[in-house]
Amino acid sequence: MDLDQIRYQFEQTLDDRRLSRSEKRALSRVLDGVALTPHNLSVLRRLAFEVAATGFNDVPARETLGWLEDVIKLLVPSPEDSIADVESHFSPGDDCPTRIASLFQTAKRTVDVCVFTITDNRIASAIADAHRRGILVRIITDDDKSFDAGSDVERLASIGIEVRRDRSPYHMHHKFAIFDQQTLLTGSYNWTRGAAEYNEENFILSGDLRLIKPFQATFDQLWQQFAATN
Repeated sequence: MDLDQIRYQFEQTLDDRRLSRSEKRALSRVLDGVALTPHNLSVLRRLAFEVAATGFNDVPARETLGWLEDVIKLLVPSPEDSIADVESHFSPGDDCPTRIASLFQTAKRTVDVCVFTITDNRIASAIADAHRRGILVRIITDDDKSFDAGSDVERLASIGIEVRRDRSPYHMHHKFAIFDQQTLLTGSYNWTRGAAEYNEENFILSGDLRLIKPFQATFDQLWQQFAATN
């Protein structure tokens, strides 16, 4: 965690005592890759307060406090922004693509996707829209499936989303995604029209950190592992 870089970004955004949309995106990029462990969050909050303290000397205190509130919200989204309870979804029947798309529509910082294949254009469009909003989207997928007819993976890669493939004789068969490091989606459900309309599939959503942390660790390990093969 590069605290000097983060301090510099805090100081730049404090300059006008407001955290604009573009500044939030820039700050999110700096924070991307920082594991939001309790220790790191404590360090970042302390740093934000230290930077804010310098602003009390020359401007009304409430303006600096407004900036500080925005930074803290960015570091620690409020509980209502995450899924506290577990949701279960089944196909065919439930509108699974719409629920998955809604998660991309409400993402604030990052989405890590680790799925066997993506051929459902409704989900692919939501992924592309999130990327265009400045959300950092990373995709891990299976090499054998990413070039199949109907696959949306190459189209998503072509607009600047970083995609990594396993490049092995075996399958990268996971089907999970992590939204803002706060919401986990996982289950048998493939992100395909066949899964939505015909297959007996399922996925769950959970905000339980006991589940999210090992899935995030697995994603990060595969992301590094597949870097050498892409």
